[in-house]
Amino acid sequence: MKFVIAGGSGMTGWLFVHPFDVLKVQMQINKTAGATFGSTVKTIMKSDGVLGLYAGLKFAMWRQATYTTGRMGLYDVLAPKFADSKGHTSLLGKASAGVMAGSIAATACCPVEVGLVRAQADGRLPVEERRNYRGLGDAVRRISAEEGVATLWRGVGPTVARGAVVSMTQLATYDQAKEMLKPALGDTFSLFLASAFTSAFIYSAASLPLDITKTRIQNMKPDASGVMPYKGMVDALVKIPTTEGVLALWKGFPPYFMRSGGHTVFMFLFKELYTGQWKAYKAK
Repeated sequence: MKFVIAGGSGMTGWLFVHPFDVLKVQMQINKTAGATFGSTVKTIMKSDGVLGLYAGLKFAMWRQATYTTGRMGLYDVLAPKFADSKGHTSLLGKASAGVMAGSIAATACCPVEVGLVRAQADGRLPVEERRNYRGLGDAVRRISAEEGVATLWRGVGPTVARGAVVSMTQLATYDQAKEMLKPALGDTFSLFLASAFTSAFIYSAASLPLDITKTRIQNMKPDASGVMPYKGMVDALVKIPTTEGVLALWKGFPPYFMRSGGHTVFMFLFKELYTGQWKAYKAK
């Protein structure tokens, strides 16, 4: 049931923030200086209309059903394993559980991530260059046939690194914030909301550079001479700030925070709601 609640809360929460994820991806792959939140919205609306803001939604739902289900469910299973004899789990124990859960889930779900990034990035490509995947199955089949099975795990390094950072900073900080704020706020909606916002800000700031490298690597194409722009995560982390400035590692922070932070808040609120409903059902 931990995994069911995790997947349900992740999918429900995502419906509110998907347009910001599309904006975040398109801003990250745009190497033109001066690209802003507003200009990106105008570009998408002009080329694809309102539906362009929901590009890749099917992939996003698959991502929540797999990745979020896996990492949050695993965290809830693993965190108690780090508890002491009194049943209390330290911040280090929570962080360790988050790293383990995020790494495992990110590795398993990398093909979904590759499909999602490409589907969202299609809108910035010329019509004749768009991939136009019909869904996850079509994306997996075509990528495997056209580019090799290994391409489904392209960017697995930054994907796993981001997954570990996300789960550590998001899940662990939420639990820690709840533990610290509960004496003042009690077991109330205010506690859940304050803890969720604390988690959202910390994890958004920590994970964005890794998210940018992941997005660039998964969406990259070889140049005219057949050379890929980035050799891997470390190479991307060096080249991006070198060629575009240090702040390029936080390009798209407003939509990223609205997407990631917003999803964090909604996800945890729905998780508390679903958990409460499940406990009430069992108590009958």
